[in-house]
Formats: sequence, C-alpha cells, structure tokens
Amino acid sequence: MSSTETHDSGEQPCIRLEHLPGKSTHLEGKASPQVNNRWDVPQVTANGMHDIEDRILRITGYYGYNPGYSSHRREDGSESQAETPVSETSGDGTAYQTCANTILKVLGGLLVVLCVSSSWVGTTQMVKLTFKSFSCPFFITWFSTNWNILFFPLYYTGHVATTREKQTPIQKFRECSRLFGEDGMSLMVFLKRTAPFSILWMLTNYLYLLALRKLTATDVSALYCCHKAFVFLLSWIVLKDRFMGVRIVAAIMAITGIVMMAYADGFHGDSFMGVALAVGSASTSALYKVLFKLFLGSANLGEVAHFFSTMGFFNLIFISCVPLILYFTRVEHWGSLSSLPWGYMCGVAGLWLVFNILVNVGVVLTYPILISIGTLLSVPGNAAIDVLKHEVIFSMVRLAATCIICLGFLLLLLPEEWDTVTLRFLTALADKKTEEHGEELTESSIHTRSRSRANGAISIPLA
Repeated sequence: MSSTETHDSGEQPCIRLEHLPGKSTHLEGKASPQVNNRWDVPQVTANGMHDIEDRILRITGYYGYNPGYSSHRREDGSESQAETPVSETSGDGTAYQTCANTILKVLGGLLVVLCVSSSWVGTTQMVKLTFKSFSCPFFITWFSTNWNILFFPLYYTGHVATTREKQTPIQKFRECSRLFGEDGMSLMVFLKRTAPFSILWMLTNYLYLLALRKLTATDVSALYCCHKAFVFLLSWIVLKDRFMGVRIVAAIMAITGIVMMAYADGFHGDSFMGVALAVGSASTSALYKVLFKLFLGSANLGEVAHFFSTMGFFNLIFISCVPLILYFTRVEHWGSLSSLPWGYMCGVAGLWLVFNILVNVGVVLTYPILISIGTLLSVPGNAAIDVLKHEVIFSMVRLAATCIICLGFLLLLLPEEWDTVTLRFLTALADKKTEEHGEELTESSIHTRSRSRANGAISIPLA
C-alpha cells in the first residue's frame, strides 16, 4: 500500500511503498486477492494494467480520483453509453405509441361526431317526412321510446363479443342494477327512480315533435341547443356548481337568440308557439340531465344501458294508456294499424336509438366535448337540407338568432379552467417572444462589434 506523509519541518512529502504482511505480491497470470483496506482496491486482471494505473493515479493525487475509476469506470461508462441509446429508443417508442393512441382517439372522435350529427339530422328530417302522412307526435314519441328496451341487449352483445370473462344476462343485469342502489332493483325502486325520468323523457321528445310541426328543422334544432345554457343555470342553482362569467354570457346569448327567433314573425301565430314549444323541450331536457346527475350521479355504459332499457319497459307498461286515451278522444286519430307509415316510424325510432347509443358510447370512447359538437353540427346539417330540398328561405333575423345561439353553445363548452390555461399560454408566448427579441439584440450587437473591430473602430458605451 502507498501512503503520503507530510512533515512539519518543511521537507517535501516522502512517498513510500509498503506491503501488507502476509500478503503475496502479484503474480503474472493470476488474479491478486482482494485487499480489504480503506482504498478498497479492485481486483487486478491478468495483464496487471488496472492495478498499475490505480497506483499511479493515487500517488499523483489525481483530483476526484476513486480507486478503480480509471479502467473500470471507463468500461462501465462504455456499457452505460451502450445502454443509453436503448433507453432512448424505448422512450421514443413509448412517446410514439402515446402519440399514435391520441391520434386514433381523435380520429375515432371525429367519426363519432359525424355519426352523432348525421343520426340527429336524420331523426329530425324523418319526423318531418312522417308528419306529411301521419301527424300524431305523441304516438310517434311513445313508439320510439319503446325501442329503448333494445339498449341493454345490444350492450350485452357487445360485452360478450369484447370481453373474455363471460357473464350471464341475469348476472350482468344485477351488476348494472347497482345504479339504483346497493339493494338492486325492486318494484318500489323501479317506480320511484324510473317514473320521473320517463315522464321528463317523454315530455322532452313530445314537445320537440310538436315544435317540428310549426317550425323548420333548422329553427327547432337551434333552439334545442339552448338546453346547454339551461343545464348550466340549473347546475349553478341546484348542484352549486362553480360560477363562470363566460357561461352567464353564453346563457344571455341563448336567451337573446330565443327572443330574436320569436320576434322574427312578430310574436304571434304558429312561429311564436313553435318557439315556445322548442324552448320547453330544451328546458325539460336540462331538468332531466340535472336530476340524473343529482340522484343517480355518474354511471358507466352498462348502467346507462340498463337505465334506458328500464325506461323503455316503464313506457311500454305504464304510458301505453296515454296513446289510447288520445285516440278515443280524437286528439290523435290514426285510423287502422295497417294504414300507419310503419317504414317512416321505424326509421325515426331506429335513428333515435342510434343517436342515444352513440352519445353514451362516444363519451366512453372519445372526448365528451366532441359529442356536444356533434349535436351542434346538426344545425348547419338541417339548414343545408332545408335549403336544398325544402327550398326554405331564412330571414336575416332568424339567421342572426341561430348564429347567436350556436356561439353561446360553443362558449358553454369551454372548460372550467379555461381562463387560467389561457393566461398561462399568453404568458409563455410573451416570454418566448421576449427571449427571441433578446437573442436577436445580442446577435446584432455581436455582429456590430465584430464589424467595428474589423474596421478599426472602438465602440464606447454612452453613460
């Protein structure tokens, strides 16, 4: 072992090599035994280079020296350098996979948006065609609501096709019944939980169809978009949601659009009544959604499918008497069953069911905001069909009212932290511009100094 000793007499340090007693020296071709000392010297290989190199570095007092650093660390460094590209490659692969998943989710969301908008436009236009030969809005609503019974069977079919752990329909039904409470489904719970929502559901759709008898599909679909503003107002009052000034502005814009739509024909006639019916449909729809969130909370896709099928059963069992009462009182007289336009009615019911499935499935598969945008896109979709097929001419007041309502709908889609996110983005953008401007000034000053030195001039800073 080598040691360094310093004497107080001012003499230079004396370097002395010592051997531990009982330890054999290094023999060529054999590895030296491990030495347990404070230097923790590593084992020496066959050529002895590691040991010699370590002694030289230790004797000369190399800054930051650790025994075994010279050759062993270089070998470890080479191994770490060899492993670094692999880790970077795996990181790049993970980032690429994440980016690909995001792109697929967005593309799937755009496809869902197109399907949601098309199904809602198709439902509205199909109702208009049905009214030409069969003007019984409540019977159409009742018939279409019965198709909600198919929601849970379709969900269970998808569950069986996509999962490995199979469950019987009864087991899956009981599992999804937890939406109504831990005790599951009972007759009292069935009536207590399903009746209010079924009545609101029927009332919403019935008022929507009544409005379609008096207004164009574009006006009704635009007025129905006001339900987003009503949901915010009810959530703010009932659910104590966060107050947002921009959403208050959006609600005011929705109300302004409603007034302008009613004013378009002078607050009288079928137009005013149609506006009132459409606004009533939007109001009951907002009440339905707020009460669902209040009493049932958040639900997964299976629970939503269970709930829709339960409403379909309630409609079939308890509300079937209403169409009969309307028939015998001559409020809605449809003649014989064979004379009914079953093709149009099945088209309306099928598109309505597809719309409800897409809305609930789309929230699970993609971003919820895209589903709301799909509902909004039904307005220009209906407007295009009304202009091209039905040759409807819109007044400037109606166009302005429609644009104001749609703009308010878009403002309601802003997230709660939109102001904070916007301020952060603007601040980061301003900082980036400041840094770029500073770099440009630095480069220009360096260029100026280099030119001055090249010309033999000296730049003197002014006080």
